[in-house]
Amino acid sequence: MSVHPSSAIKRITTHTLQEMKNRGEKISMLTSYDYSMAKIVDAAGIDIILVGDSASNVMAGHETTLPITLDQMIYHASSVVRAVKRAFIVVDIPFGSYQGNSSEALRSAIRIMKESGAHAVKVEGGAEIKESVLRILSAGVPVMGHLGLTPQSIYKFGTYTVRAREEEEAEKLLADARMLEACGCFALVLEKIPAALAAKVAQPVQIPVIGIGAGGAVDGQVLVAHDMFGITQEFRPRFLRQYADLQQTMTDAVKAYIHDVKSEDFPNEQESY
Repeated sequence: MSVHPSSAIKRITTHTLQEMKNRGEKISMLTSYDYSMAKIVDAAGIDIILVGDSASNVMAGHETTLPITLDQMIYHASSVVRAVKRAFIVVDIPFGSYQGNSSEALRSAIRIMKESGAHAVKVEGGAEIKESVLRILSAGVPVMGHLGLTPQSIYKFGTYTVRAREEEEAEKLLADARMLEACGCFALVLEKIPAALAAKVAQPVQIPVIGIGAGGAVDGQVLVAHDMFGITQEFRPRFLRQYADLQQTMTDAVKAYIHDVKSEDFPNEQESY
């Protein structure tokens, strides 16, 4: 039976991810927010687990990622860490915990690393957060950048539409990608930008570039697990490939359980003590 090159590695690290880019092996990344989901995703062989601030949407039901707190992110990250044996775990620093204050950014990153046991943090933005990125990196905390559509800035943009279609914004994104690499970030996420621009970023940048709605010419892909599994059905952008319909599967299971309880079929003699 053939074995995927990365499947024999015990623990994924930043060094592993860089080696994967260097040899042209695509990097797989999914979100997880709890022990049970993370255990399944890790055992299946995922390379990176992102404890995303999308937990604000899919776990707490908020309209945006903005309401989730640092304490809540640490809680989710700690749950994931306890489940994972192989994947590299990255945690979003939530809105308001790093922008505009590099000292607070450092405190937030250190709290995440110390209290959750995660392996790295992720921040959104370019030149405007350079000082925070440098401050976090100065403490030895690995940082993943995030450019393009940055959900924490949704009220600034006013829309979730594709970013960097215009030349000025595209040039800024290219400059920000080079800046984040020069600062020492170990990887970048590019969200919802033209595929041609993503390819233009990924080619000169030496660190791994992970895309979400950024075409296939990058070094890997990330999706929100709840969207990919079909647990959430309301969010169906073009870039989302749904690999299962767990919402329907779970609904059918609940209905069958209700029927069996009400018809006194459950529990039967074999299921009783």
